[in-house]
Amino acid sequence: MFLIKQIPAWSAGQAQRAVGTPKLAFVDTGIASHLLGQDAARLGEPDGAAGPMIETFVLMEVARQLTWCQERARLHHYRTKDKAEVDAVLETPDGRVIAIEVKAGATVRGDDLAGLRHLAQRLGRRLIAGFVLYTGQQTLPFGDRLRAVPIDALWKSAP
Repeated sequence: MFLIKQIPAWSAGQAQRAVGTPKLAFVDTGIASHLLGQDAARLGEPDGAAGPMIETFVLMEVARQLTWCQERARLHHYRTKDKAEVDAVLETPDGRVIAIEVKAGATVRGDDLAGLRHLAQRLGRRLIAGFVLYTGQQTLPFGDRLRAVPIDALWKSAP
């Protein structure tokens, strides 16, 4: 019924320390929230499921956009045994990579980019960009090829 999408684990090939377990994501975050007993008020509480639901929402939006994007890419996630993690890894057929981390907060700290920095160090120039998508309103630079970008950038066209 296409309610759940399996997001395969990504590995650069030479890394035996990557965890190969696929990630499962609900295609419809409204249904997922209902099944978790989370309404809008409950999602906003400190122990609510806003973080996982926003991450799932963004992953599914990226997956949908990949179906019509001119640049072919595959959606993966990345996690190592040492707990380095990136929510989405988009790899083109020629090996270029875009990495995306999703945060439910309106602010971004340097620690929020730990997984992106780990991947950037491993991939070098193959990583063309790393983004933290967050609920804030400003695009913020965090060094070479790393940015924090509002989630609504997924729907806005470039100027």
